[in-house]
Amino acid sequence: MEKYEINKFLSEYDKKINDLYQAFNVKKKKEEYESLSKLIGDTNFWNDPENAQKIIAKANALKEIIDIYENVLKNYNDIKDLIELSEIDEDANEMLDSEIETFKKLVDKTEEKALLSGKYDFNNCILELHPGAGGTESMDWADMLFRMYQRFASLKGFKTTVIDYLPGDEAGIKSVTMKIEGPYAYGLLKAERGVHRLVRISPFDSNARRHTSFCSCDVAPEIEEADDVEIKDEDIRVDTFCSSGPGGQGVNTTYSAVRITHLPTNIVVTCQNERSQLKNKATCMNILKSKLIELELKRQESEIKDLKGDTMAINFGSQIRSYVFCPYTLVKDHRTGFEMGNINAVMDGDIEGFMLAYLKYLAGGKDE
Repeated sequence: MEKYEINKFLSEYDKKINDLYQAFNVKKKKEEYESLSKLIGDTNFWNDPENAQKIIAKANALKEIIDIYENVLKNYNDIKDLIELSEIDEDANEMLDSEIETFKKLVDKTEEKALLSGKYDFNNCILELHPGAGGTESMDWADMLFRMYQRFASLKGFKTTVIDYLPGDEAGIKSVTMKIEGPYAYGLLKAERGVHRLVRISPFDSNARRHTSFCSCDVAPEIEEADDVEIKDEDIRVDTFCSSGPGGQGVNTTYSAVRITHLPTNIVVTCQNERSQLKNKATCMNILKSKLIELELKRQESEIKDLKGDTMAINFGSQIRSYVFCPYTLVKDHRTGFEMGNINAVMDGDIEGFMLAYLKYLAGGKDE
């Protein structure tokens, strides 16, 4: 490798290493990790096993990020040592090109991780699907998306829990709320927030005409920390009703299902998957916190757009992605331009490419 190429490489990657340090907020994460390590080492730590597990999970997540950065830094220092050695050792000089290419690939993967460094990105998420106008056709599309997200979660090793499910009259679903648990679940799935458009020959049309259907997807981080958001008792209305889902007489004949309405924002949250009314209420409150956080995040994004002069409407007609089954097959994200022709793979959960493209899009200073 020529001298000027080495200097160019060092100049570029000095900046990248510094950018990673800032993106991962390594200094703060080390401080948080040390603080949690002290808690874990306390003799009374396991007195509250549930809380202890949460602390350990958080500590492990912090340690993982710290280790990722430090691994890149170590490799970079090794490369610099090899550069110095290559000036006097021919064998080292021959190794240099290969080692630099390997290092560049490592940095590329690490930069993808750095995209998931938002405040709530590591959290679990609450995902909701609501079909648009179009009756059975749109409800079937919502069901297809529901399956797609379940398949994606399975491929990532995430756990899914259906919190509320309202089936369609003939087919599909009227609405569904699910929790997706796993590291960076919210960070990845926040890319799915918006309207999804389907174009296909309708299986419900006897004339086999092409139909366009819409379904909205809402995604919020699961919030457990009480300090993140405060909900006053006078700001909510709690209603109970009989569950409409499966579960037998113990569920369907008792008022176990809970609906909470947040009066200042008119946000409505429903949960009926537990037999216990208290558990359903606790789940509803947790989801309500998440939705209030999501509302605040949207408000902040809206302010940024106003400052940038972005006048694009966020409404039911402004789809973020189109899924075309006919007359050709293509899935295209209208925000990033990322597309895939293998629509079956997409519907089977192969959607991480769309998510990473969106995160890179945001990192470039653009908004939905």
